[in-house]
Amino acid sequence: MQYINKIEGVVLVAISAVSFGLMPVFAKIAYTANTSTLTLLFLRFSVAAIFMFLLILMKRLVFPSKKEILIFLLMGAVGYTGQSFCYFTALNFASASVVSLLLYTYPVMVMIGSALFLKEKITFRKILALGFALTGAVVIIGAKGSANSIGIILSVASAVVYSGYILISSKVIKAGMEVQSSAFIMLGASIVYGIVNFTSGFSAPQNIKGISAVVMIALISTVLAFWSFFSGLEKIGPSSAALVSILEPVVTVFSSVMILSEKITLNIIIGGFLVIVSLLVILTSASESDETETISLTKNST
Repeated sequence: MQYINKIEGVVLVAISAVSFGLMPVFAKIAYTANTSTLTLLFLRFSVAAIFMFLLILMKRLVFPSKKEILIFLLMGAVGYTGQSFCYFTALNFASASVVSLLLYTYPVMVMIGSALFLKEKITFRKILALGFALTGAVVIIGAKGSANSIGIILSVASAVVYSGYILISSKVIKAGMEVQSSAFIMLGASIVYGIVNFTSGFSAPQNIKGISAVVMIALISTVLAFWSFFSGLEKIGPSSAALVSILEPVVTVFSSVMILSEKITLNIIIGGFLVIVSLLVILTSASESDETETISLTKNST
């Protein structure tokens, strides 16, 4: 039963990774429609927040407490705003694949943070999975993409902020609160970007293609991505969730090839294969821990 629960968690986080992985591609399309970074982020979180609150009302979900609402708003206003600003701004100074791959130095940070602050055990299989995943990312990034120093700094900063965000999320978001927490996190981020847009100017997309890209970012790369990530995080924990999320840059690179007509190379194929191997290592780890627990329970019962 625990194994099935962990498989579900891995699948949910993988869905989140795919959803997030498509976001840089959608963003690049939105930018070609003369949308500014700040306006894009405001539209992303505003549309997503409206959708999530409608979902809460339709399903008649219980609202969080005042304290929880404040925490979720701050997570959005400070944590996710900082991470998303660094990430989307970096896309103006580096290719989508480079930004995404540099962001995925964060699993190392999450694994270390989980061990230091959450007392989560770092197993050999997690280290092995991390090795496969990061090697795959390095292989891919060595094959394509361009970036200047500003793009690199912003991408790494996004990874640092996101690591803290995941560690905090794993502690403060209770089971069954995935939709409600996501709604208030998005609201917090949209308030901040709304204020910024009011002072800097609003630059909406100028064509249907750009508008469609913004809608896709809001519904797929935000609503679906948030819900599936928090649901999976609850089942497998922060370090495993971070490892599974390394699937995201692979999705970004391959979707860039398919949608933005970027070239595919042998390095991309090899790198993507290594990341997939890391996911298989995590899945076998889940199975092994379930078997260990079953054996332990059997011994205790005898």
